[in-house]
Amino acid sequence: MSQLCTFEVDGVLFGIAATDVQELARSQPITRVPLAHRAIAGLINLRGQIVTAIDLRARLDMPRRADGARAFHVVARAADGIVSLVVDAIGDVIEPPVELRDTVPATAPAALREVALAVYMLPDRLLFPLSLDRVVSLGDRS
Repeated sequence: MSQLCTFEVDGVLFGIAATDVQELARSQPITRVPLAHRAIAGLINLRGQIVTAIDLRARLDMPRRADGARAFHVVARAADGIVSLVVDAIGDVIEPPVELRDTVPATAPAALREVALAVYMLPDRLLFPLSLDRVVSLGDRS
């Protein structure tokens, strides 16, 4: 894996390939979509382009964001088009050393194992690189 654009969700550090990231945006008004998958936060209007927003907290079976808590958008290019990942905080672009890479432990929550490519054991915390296509592929999850 090369460079990762990192972000936090519920205090956990995640990343996606920096080459997949189109832009980072502050909180945007989200229009809810009736009967959508629970991980679909809704749609955002990004300078005239309608983009599906996926709430990573819901996608990863994490607790809901506190009311009024600020959210950010990682706008990325997935195989099926542009999507926005709704996250708690934006991090840095880093290139973690390959020698710190390991497989995702079997004890990790199932939702995380489903989308994480690996785990990097950084000096101060863990970093989970995510497969953007697995994140947006909601499958039969309800």
